[in-house]
Amino acid sequence: MSLTSNAAAPDSTRPQAQAWLDAFSTALSARDAAAVVALFDPDECFWRDVIAFTWNITTLEGEGEVRAMLEDNLSRVQPGAWTIDDAAAAPEECNGVVTVWLRFETAVGRGRAIARLRNGRCWTLLTTMVELKGFEEKSRHHRVAGAEHGARRGRTTWLEARDRRQASWGETEQPYCLIVGGGQGGIALAARLKRLDVPTLVIDRQARPGDNWRSRYKSLCLHDPVWYDHLPYLPFPDDWPVFMPKDKLADWLEAYVKIMDLDYWGSSPCRKARYDEAAGAWEVEVERDGETVILRPKQLVFALGASGYPSVPEIVGADRFAGEQMHSSKFTGGEAYKGKRVVVIGANNSAHDICADLWEHQVDVTMVQRSSTLVVRTEMMLENVYGPVYSEQALDAGMTTEKADLLSASMPYRVTPRLGVPIWKTIAERDSEFYARLEAAGFMLDFGEDGSGLGSKYIRRGSGYYIDVGASELIANGDIKLKSKVDIACIARDAVVLSSGEELPADVIVYATGFGSMNGWLADLISPEVADRVGKVWGVGSATARDPGPWEGELRNMWKPTQQPGLWIHGGNLSQSRSYSQYLALQLKARLEGIDTPVWGLQPVHHVR
Repeated sequence: MSLTSNAAAPDSTRPQAQAWLDAFSTALSARDAAAVVALFDPDECFWRDVIAFTWNITTLEGEGEVRAMLEDNLSRVQPGAWTIDDAAAAPEECNGVVTVWLRFETAVGRGRAIARLRNGRCWTLLTTMVELKGFEEKSRHHRVAGAEHGARRGRTTWLEARDRRQASWGETEQPYCLIVGGGQGGIALAARLKRLDVPTLVIDRQARPGDNWRSRYKSLCLHDPVWYDHLPYLPFPDDWPVFMPKDKLADWLEAYVKIMDLDYWGSSPCRKARYDEAAGAWEVEVERDGETVILRPKQLVFALGASGYPSVPEIVGADRFAGEQMHSSKFTGGEAYKGKRVVVIGANNSAHDICADLWEHQVDVTMVQRSSTLVVRTEMMLENVYGPVYSEQALDAGMTTEKADLLSASMPYRVTPRLGVPIWKTIAERDSEFYARLEAAGFMLDFGEDGSGLGSKYIRRGSGYYIDVGASELIANGDIKLKSKVDIACIARDAVVLSSGEELPADVIVYATGFGSMNGWLADLISPEVADRVGKVWGVGSATARDPGPWEGELRNMWKPTQQPGLWIHGGNLSQSRSYSQYLALQLKARLEGIDTPVWGLQPVHHVR
């Protein structure tokens, strides 16, 4: 069952959708939780709420959880004004499931929703807040005038006001929100907050926006297509390449900061942060121009990507290796290693990219694969995974980026693996010759622990895959040497010694061994105690749930309140940075304006202003 369908809607689809919505709206207005629950599929149902009802990002599974949430929140939320959103899409039936796009309102906001009905009852429901009443984004009908017409002495120009504002941080003004990390995630959130009139400062250790991409190896490009990677408000030009080179993206990020008029401090690393309970604010030490600047934001956001520090395994003998060793994050290109012997430990995206780059520079390169990897050709991804929602064809059919984001968010993480299995089975069958050649070369393949594919791997562990942009052919034909089904016993002075006893002569070792948890940043920059209180970051599970079991159906601690008041974590790929920055920005704006924000599903429940 796919997320979308081109099937024509039968005559009965709209009346069925409207009848369900009428009953749903009536039950909500009557504050009758039992009547609402009766409209859900008793065998299997999910309600994913993104801050509209719960001020949290949470997935409710089954009638019991849905009823508990409603009983606790209905009187406060006051949902109403439910309508079918025909401007987005008409109700449509496919494989027995009717998809209905909706709009609604609450006491404090406006929202969008997607319901899927089976046999007249709700199977999945997504509710999202997209706007706060009275605090709409300063765009279109709400945009500022800009010019102040009429003669006036002592006039301040836009440039003077901007420079004065940026110079005032830490001196006469304090940001309400401080974003640590100026990559795509940090600036996407800052752009959202700018439109909501939330005083925000972004700091980054790199000198210029985009430097986190500029500093990587020269051949790096995005493996996701351009339609998936737009930033908020400012889509890439429609002639940009499908797979964007990293320096082109870096220049775009730098331009974006200027165009969106964001307050951004480069070469300004965060050194330490401490939460002042009495003041309800942070004290953050920032190194700037060789001096320590103290900032006191109410809200602190770590936007440091989807992972933590580089992870380098401790291998016996590494200290005696005579050559050069580096983590993949420090690899800048293969031109310096022409004629040398390089061993790359790892077999995920960066390992493949680095091996291909080294081969292009006439390097004798060997990949050591210690565990299986999901591999998929870009053509298969574009057609089968991105195609229905993020593609030129989808755009032609009216699938905007905003709609695609909402549709992608509407399927619970419990269900997505199930939907992925047939897609990846099709990919495996259609590309069987490609996979057979890889396996013949000794490459260990998988399609996820349950055959559900790349998306599930990404949300579960953030690694374990490679979107093929050329390295697989080099492995299949032996240009990139491969050692698999082995581990590393030790490192000698001039070789990597495998568990089989074989020695791989090496002048250089590259550890493409991934990254640790984002939780590591919290431990070092705040304290181990805060890191422990917050719990795990990333991966679908429960880090701070009311039930401390292994599953809560959401990515841990991402884009929502944590157990540490005033502390937020923002990250992920470009698509997630774009879509979830909207919901994080609304949560921060609500707190700035003193809107009551009781977080349901987070223990202990705290009301952060």
